[in-house]
Amino acid sequence: MGGTEHLTVQREGATLVLTLNRPEAKNALSLPMLVGLHDGWVEADEDDAVRSIVLTGAGGAFCAGMDLKALAGKGMEGQQYRDRLKADPDLHWKAMLRHHRPRKPVIAAVEGHCVAGGTEILQGTDIRVAGESATFGLFEVKRGLFPIGGSTVRLQRQIPRTHALEMLLTGRPYSAREAAGIGLIGHVVPDGTALEKALAIAGQINACGPLAVEAVKASVYETAEMTEADGLAAELKRGWPIFDTADAKEGSKAFAEKRPAVYRRE
Repeated sequence: MGGTEHLTVQREGATLVLTLNRPEAKNALSLPMLVGLHDGWVEADEDDAVRSIVLTGAGGAFCAGMDLKALAGKGMEGQQYRDRLKADPDLHWKAMLRHHRPRKPVIAAVEGHCVAGGTEILQGTDIRVAGESATFGLFEVKRGLFPIGGSTVRLQRQIPRTHALEMLLTGRPYSAREAAGIGLIGHVVPDGTALEKALAIAGQINACGPLAVEAVKASVYETAEMTEADGLAAELKRGWPIFDTADAKEGSKAFAEKRPAVYRRE
């Protein structure tokens, strides 16, 4: 497993847990963190033993966005990673899930601040859990900046446009309850238990057929902007082959025998 000084990687069964680990800065994005995130997504994609991913933050915060000093080129930590960025100028966008979508489900476990770049990364995740005291928001306009991590495109596709525009144009904070009310997150749990809930959801996903899970996720995103007719055709093309897999046969057999299925990605 990889990881950097600002991003830890752990395995919890079939779940890969990526933890933003810069608590002294509310896990503001740094170059070491971005490199670690990028490598974590790649590791999850390439390891068939990984069936889900949980993204969380250390020290009671998720992510307070980009380190503005780093953005200005002052005090940038992790200079040893500069060669990585030079070799792949798109690395930071892949890390933030702007230019990369992992094939495994990604569950966000949010505590504390999840603002600016944190809310932008959140939009690249699939399932979202937050502690009651979590705070969300896109503060860029208040700082004269643009939320270039994808929010002007993605947010209006994930929540009603009126709410998306209010969040984008006011730069105000949103409570976890309000974020859930507009559909930005799916679960609000007691503070300190977001990771526990996310891992429980991951466990439910891990118990399902991995080929089916990955195909379902791919179909949802692939068909999102299609017409219904085109989407249904694409769904059939992607979904029908799943029925011919050994995993599908095992799932049906296990259901009939009233036992847990043993999937082998076949």
